[in-house]
Amino acid sequence: MPSYVASPASVAEASAVMTAAAGLGLAVLPRGSGTRLAWGSPPRRCDLVVDTLRLDRVLEHEAGDLVARVQAGVSIDKLAGLLGLAGQQLALDLPEVPGGAGRGTVGGVLATGAAGPRRLRYGTPRDLGIGVTVVLADGTVAHSGGKVVKNVAGYDLGKLFAGSYGTLGLIVEAAFRLHPVPAAAAFVTLACRGAAAAQDLVAAAAGSPLAPSAAEIDRPARGAPLRVAVLVEGDRAGVAERAELLRELLGGGAAVAAAAPSWWGRAGLAAADATLVRIAFWAGELAAVLDALDAAASAAGLDPSVGGSAAAGVIYAEVPGSAGPAAVGEFVRALRAAPPLAQAAADGPPSRGSAVVLQAPLAVGDVVDVWGPVPSAGLMRAVKDQFDPGHRMAPGRFAGGI
Repeated sequence: MPSYVASPASVAEASAVMTAAAGLGLAVLPRGSGTRLAWGSPPRRCDLVVDTLRLDRVLEHEAGDLVARVQAGVSIDKLAGLLGLAGQQLALDLPEVPGGAGRGTVGGVLATGAAGPRRLRYGTPRDLGIGVTVVLADGTVAHSGGKVVKNVAGYDLGKLFAGSYGTLGLIVEAAFRLHPVPAAAAFVTLACRGAAAAQDLVAAAAGSPLAPSAAEIDRPARGAPLRVAVLVEGDRAGVAERAELLRELLGGGAAVAAAAPSWWGRAGLAAADATLVRIAFWAGELAAVLDALDAAASAAGLDPSVGGSAAAGVIYAEVPGSAGPAAVGEFVRALRAAPPLAQAAADGPPSRGSAVVLQAPLAVGDVVDVWGPVPSAGLMRAVKDQFDPGHRMAPGRFAGGI
């Protein structure tokens, strides 16, 4: 429970709040709508919560340049509505969080690096961002990038702050490149038995000239068939033709529909008491990752659901809240030690993947490091020291205790 909550409505007010917090030595936790506040490690201290919801203005929308600049507290839903009037979108198809919390705020999505199925085509928030304004721990206002996509001058704060979980400073504004809303979309779906078959289907779709926007998998329980769905978007005639070609490519049992399957985009959401693990890997090792996940789950006596952006090398495993913390810890450690994800030695090649516990009951965090091994931890700590020398911004929330 924080001692204070501040709700600035402008960059100047945010700067004043951060300056005052620095003078009082307060530990600060930025907060948007709170939809992903449980992600990461609990901060060691939380004296002041800076609520960004009053920073809720869309500052500029240059429809001709496909660029928008917005304040951090603007909700993803509000922004989608405004951009949609011009037939444009910020291509982050995040799922709606249960309970009416929406999809989060611009600042929160950027700070956590959250992205939906179409990351395969459009990337994540760090890829779509072209500029950012932040308030540092001492109240200094810093800018990077701009409204023009080609502007790459200066230090790229946008990519540095993307996925930083509020540990480097407070995001107050961001500029993004936009994309047109496609006229049509089609989903090609099918079920398959076995991880190898799923890998072959995903690779065939992603490697084809049919330019899919997303390729997702879903499996509600071990032993259940793996479900595969591929999204194609564009003009109506082109989508119909590409979807039919994709159906033929994927083979018997594939079906084409205009509506997404019920499970589409739900990976990455979890019940409040569940453990959610994000697994990043080389997309060509999907089968090995699924087999390793099953082996780790079986050894721990667990049955997690699995799904996510297989073609982009990001899937999620959700373990129900009824699972014991020790078993969850055993599952996560075994998964990290599996060859497809194992971290390399300090003098070896780059690590091949990761398994990060995005959210979990506190008891799980007591038995396993939610972030796991951290490549380049020394460099990350040096960046933290540079931007937040007093370690007052969400201290301990990020990897390696940063």
